[in-house]
Amino acid sequence: MKKFVFLIVLTGNAAAVLAQAPAGAGRPAGAPAGAAAAGAAPQAGTGRITGTILDEATRQPVPYATVVLLSPATGKPVDGTSADDNGKFTIPRVAAGTYTVQVSFIGYKTVDKPGVVMTDAGNTVNLGTISVASSAQALKEVRVEGQRALVEEKVDRTVYNAEKDETTRGGDATDVLRRVPMLSVDLDGNVSLRGSQNIRVLINNRPSTISASSIADALKQIPADQIKTVEVITSPSAKYDAEGSGGIINIVTKQNNLQGFTLDMRASGGLRSGNLGLNAAYRVGKMGFSLGGGGRAMYNSPGSFRNDQLTYRLLSATDPTDRELASRTLQQADTRQNNVFGRYTLGWDYDINKHNFLSASVQLGLRNGTNYQDDLRTQTTFYGGPVETFTNSLRDVKVLDNSTTVDATLNYTHNFEKPRQEFSVLGQYSRNVRTNNFTNDIREGLNAGDFIRNINDSYNEEVTLQADYVTPIQENQMLEIGAKDIVRRVNSDYTTLRNGQPQVGQGLSNVFTYDQNVAAAYAAYTLNFLKNYTFKPGLRYEYTSISADFQQEGSASIPSYGVLVPSVNLSRKLANGNLLKAAYNRRIQRPSLQFLNPNRQAANPLNVTIGNPELDPEFTNNYELAYNTFIKQTSLSFSTFVRNTTGSIQPVRTPSGDTIITNYDNIGTENAYGGSVSANVNISKKFSLSGGTDVYYAVLDNNSANPIFAASNSGWVASGRLIASYTFDSGWGFQSFAFYRGRQVQLQGYQGGFGIYSLSLKKDFAEKRGSFGIGADNFFTPSLKIRSNINSAAFEQNSVNDLRRIGFRVNLSYRLGKLTTEQPRRRRRAISNDDLKEGGDNGAGATEAPAGGRP
Repeated sequence: MKKFVFLIVLTGNAAAVLAQAPAGAGRPAGAPAGAAAAGAAPQAGTGRITGTILDEATRQPVPYATVVLLSPATGKPVDGTSADDNGKFTIPRVAAGTYTVQVSFIGYKTVDKPGVVMTDAGNTVNLGTISVASSAQALKEVRVEGQRALVEEKVDRTVYNAEKDETTRGGDATDVLRRVPMLSVDLDGNVSLRGSQNIRVLINNRPSTISASSIADALKQIPADQIKTVEVITSPSAKYDAEGSGGIINIVTKQNNLQGFTLDMRASGGLRSGNLGLNAAYRVGKMGFSLGGGGRAMYNSPGSFRNDQLTYRLLSATDPTDRELASRTLQQADTRQNNVFGRYTLGWDYDINKHNFLSASVQLGLRNGTNYQDDLRTQTTFYGGPVETFTNSLRDVKVLDNSTTVDATLNYTHNFEKPRQEFSVLGQYSRNVRTNNFTNDIREGLNAGDFIRNINDSYNEEVTLQADYVTPIQENQMLEIGAKDIVRRVNSDYTTLRNGQPQVGQGLSNVFTYDQNVAAAYAAYTLNFLKNYTFKPGLRYEYTSISADFQQEGSASIPSYGVLVPSVNLSRKLANGNLLKAAYNRRIQRPSLQFLNPNRQAANPLNVTIGNPELDPEFTNNYELAYNTFIKQTSLSFSTFVRNTTGSIQPVRTPSGDTIITNYDNIGTENAYGGSVSANVNISKKFSLSGGTDVYYAVLDNNSANPIFAASNSGWVASGRLIASYTFDSGWGFQSFAFYRGRQVQLQGYQGGFGIYSLSLKKDFAEKRGSFGIGADNFFTPSLKIRSNINSAAFEQNSVNDLRRIGFRVNLSYRLGKLTTEQPRRRRRAISNDDLKEGGDNGAGATEAPAGGRP
């Protein structure tokens, strides 16, 4: 905590000095004004033209709109700039004369402001709010509307407008993320970005402690109907926590900044799942309240699996081919799942005055999951003795996974008189309590009649404080500094019982406590130069101290460590509006509870998993080059990347008799080389297509010098998606979706690919206050078979999972309340703890960037 106090004092002193700096009345001589329009530069003057560009209908800012200064005499542009994220613009150093200011942006009508007079004395002309209207037109009985693109490319992120996708109705966040460019989601809800599962998922710019142990759980708790957009940031700047080597995903839920009261109710039911959601908002004057929540039940999810496992007796200490068969095990069972998820939020905000803003929120997340393996039959043959021996067992397995998460946040923001100058202080308390139990009821075979139970109660508690200061140095320069401290405590209490009696020894019962403190400070600098270039370097330092102990076995020795994380982002706006980006950043990835927890997870007695409390973080270097362009009615995005990870946390699988035991260690290197292409095509006003593909070549190696334990693998990995939308007359709409995820390369084998698809039909009624729809999923493929294999010198394993995913559903929604619009309010700051490597097997940016790691 002393480190954090020191960082806050350091930040405060820097803020005080910067706050006394002059307001930056102009650029240095020769410096351009942002993204100036093409044309001859005017003679330098001392005048200024400012203003704010808003959408006429929504009253929201229009970022990156083009502002051009026209000469009335020639009608040609003489200077110009682009609006920032808040729709604000400034054209400095304007010579005396009379001009026309022209505002334009794709999808909006061009607005001219003639007669702008600049005097020899160098006056400042504030044009105030300039409202731009959508290019939609009403022609008698035919209404032509501009439609917001499903996928938008911005300077620092890719944005997927989930509210435009009807195929996700009745689903959850995992269904939405499958449609987002560069993301891949397996059938268990585990998310990867360009093949990496080392990502951080934020919800409205904030993390939740539930994601520290299971990203998949966190996503399943968010109904798809509540998601507005998904933002993907592949090259985070120094403002982000140093964690999240693969990138950051920010899920923005539907919120409103309107005066009055509104109530939105949604429900769906179907063959496999059902959900119920409610969102309410009330705002009057300076104060606003919001209440939102939704629950989802997953039922009728049958399946089965079959596993063929061989173990070998190694006869040589150096030759992996010198071996003999030790055992063969065949295993199969029927599976089913029952899951209930819920997420509820209460928010409050208050505009103290025009310079001070206060907000608070409390979020509650719930999960109640039960997975069954019915009639789990295990048949094992042992070889190598005088005679072959044979065992047979039959058991029923039940896995209980319940969790409750509470997140409480308090934010204070102060805006200075100087434009874009801001100071904020944020605090957050989070606690996730989880129960992860399994039971084995042995019905036949050895130990028949025994009842084995493992009880694992755990919690993850975090207290976070952070401070940010943002100030423009000059018209084309911005400085951001911040400090942050995370105090984290993880506890896992686990006990194994046989017929009600606790089992001790061999790590079967203990209490594990893991304390971690991360103190951080960062600085980021943004420079706009040569009219169309933006350069943003940054540097972040984090110091981590850890203590871990076992109640029965003493403490584990884990040294403290510091890490310096640089980042560089460079972009260029081309004359035709296209964008070229290049980026580099270095990241780390700390292990989460799944990898640390020493509890012996043995729901399936042949596949045991044990965590390692002494894991170190991973280190990753990311390189990226991207290009975005528009061709008539089509937007295209191309990107290439290289990712190199050292100290990679990899599973280490070793046989023990007929049992495979999985541990984790920092033994690997991971390299990935690839790219992605995405497109959004407006074929007509009613028909649009969007889709893309992601391809990369993966190289994995555990770098072991012993050929017996050496493991490496490589291969191509590809995924793709396609969405089609058509709008009929009279409120009818149709959407279809298809997604394919190719074979995944693993250190010791492969996991098979799969494909899913869905159709949705919707009818709006009551002037679009209500809607009714039906949907269908995988109706031509009643089951999905996922094949996987693992190979090493000591064992081979081939498995097939058969999942029933065909489904039908009915959706209904209705909105009550009368609303009136107001001017856009200041956006809230949010805390984001992006510092844990998430597990792939168990599962669980942002619009504004606070200290410690937000965009």
